[in-house]
Order: sequence, then structure tokens, then C-alpha cells
Amino acid sequence: CWMRLPNFRAVGDNLKDRFDGASRVMVSNSDRVRTSSNAISSNSASSNSVHGPRREGLPRRHRYNFQLKPYNPEHKPPGLKDLVYLEPSPPFCEKN
Repeated sequence: CWMRLPNFRAVGDNLKDRFDGASRVMVSNSDRVRTSSNAISSNSASSNSVHGPRREGLPRRHRYNFQLKPYNPEHKPPGLKDLVYLEPSPPFCEKN
């Protein structure tokens, strides 16, 4: 049944695997070109859509005006489900 959740151990193991495989990234907005969002037609069939109008055949745009690039250029860019971080965590167990 779709309303049944996996046991807590399975969820924890999945999160731990993603945490261990997280990629350090940098934010880059130099490759993006900003476009105006004022070109929405009120007669469009999808004008009431939460996501706005979608034209057939056009590539899907990124939701935000930036792109995540790997901190290490030898690594591949992160996927949609990859866990990423911008800065390493501070060493909480070490004295200042």
C-alpha cells in the first residue's frame, strides 16, 4: 500500500548513505540569462497553473537563477536527488 512507510532503520540508512556521498558545490549564476516573466497570456489554457504556462518543445528551465557546480572540477555535477553542501561542517568535537 502506498500509505505505508518504510521502517525507521531503512529511512535512516538511506539518509546516511546520501550524507556520506554528499558533494561540495559552488553556486554559479554566470551561465544564466535572466528573462522577463511578464509575458504570460491571460487567455492561455494554463494561466491558472501553479507552474505557469509551458510551451511545447521548449527545454525545461531551471527553477532558480543559479547553477550548482562541483567544487572539484574533476567531479560530475550533482543530480536532482544528490545531497550537496556549500561549506564543510565545523569540527564541533575539537576545542577552539
